[in-house]
Amino acid sequence: MADKNCVVRLRNITKSFDKSTVLRDFSLDVYEGEFLTLIGPSGCGKTTILRMIAGFEPVDEGDIFLKDKRINDLPPNSREVNTVFQSYALFPHMSVFDNVAFGLRMDKVDEGEIAERVRDVLGMVKMADYAERKPHQLSGGQQQRVAIARAAVNNPKILLLDEPLSALDYKLRKQMQWELKQLQRKLGITFIFVTHDQEEALSMSDRMVVMNEGIIEQIGTPKKVYEQPTNLFTARFVGEINVLDTVIGAKHEDGYLCTIEGFDSFVKTSKELEMGAQMKLLLRPEDMRIDEEPLDKEFILKGKIEATTYKGATLDSVIALPNGTKLLASEFFDEEYEEFEYSRGEEVSITWVSGWEVLLPDEGKN
Repeated sequence: MADKNCVVRLRNITKSFDKSTVLRDFSLDVYEGEFLTLIGPSGCGKTTILRMIAGFEPVDEGDIFLKDKRINDLPPNSREVNTVFQSYALFPHMSVFDNVAFGLRMDKVDEGEIAERVRDVLGMVKMADYAERKPHQLSGGQQQRVAIARAAVNNPKILLLDEPLSALDYKLRKQMQWELKQLQRKLGITFIFVTHDQEEALSMSDRMVVMNEGIIEQIGTPKKVYEQPTNLFTARFVGEINVLDTVIGAKHEDGYLCTIEGFDSFVKTSKELEMGAQMKLLLRPEDMRIDEEPLDKEFILKGKIEATTYKGATLDSVIALPNGTKLLASEFFDEEYEEFEYSRGEEVSITWVSGWEVLLPDEGKN
């Protein structure tokens, strides 16, 4: 995003509630036209950031800039920012049209222009045929579209979305994820999106900000965050992952001979590591390969099948290593399902796609 203009800049933000610090010296740049997602456990400060950008919460320390203008002291109605809340917050006594037109009327926009802008934005969210209905006559997904239309009709520089899909059922939620991303591209507005759903963040974002206890653990594209986590918190929080105790051994070609959970094996890496260093080897379940043959080849782990779960597109297997460590392997298959039938207690060999492993320092946490 380096070639794009910075539209929101947070600098050294600190925020506390009742002497409990929620954000610590927090800095972030948000770029024009991007879909940025804030993700992290409850209480990490995601929603607080949205509320401060919107002007609903004051900043204790630090500065917030919209473009190059410091907006710390501006009231919410003076900021070119709109918010879509989890509850949608539609006026129950107003029609869809009047809900969307409300902000424009408050700004005393000409009624002819209001009609045109409301009609255009309702068309974008596929709600033009519902303009005269009241919120109680709409489904949850339709109400969400109206809430987005109401926020977008004012042409804000930034649209803030605080878990707007969390109240929807799974099928509708998946549909709305796609529609919301398409709408963002069509409008060209910067979206700052808060969610606790990792899959949602991975599928919708241009960049993800992984947060924990008021600080940023990692920023990057979904692919970068998922495939190359920079610390154990990010690795464990974003998706399923196997974390294996590893001791670095002798340098060998493009990697190192290592001891992984008691097995001598090979790890491919370009990092310069010291012999004897305690590390964590990270492997995603879909990177694992299970072989029912008792392979004697070098660089391999061995264990017993403890459980299997059929998930339609994949078969997930839990494998117990001799030292008690559990691995999760997720194998994709076609109609030849029989190829992946394992018995509980069956001994198997485990390998992985060489070069897809990630090595991180052992932080001393389980």
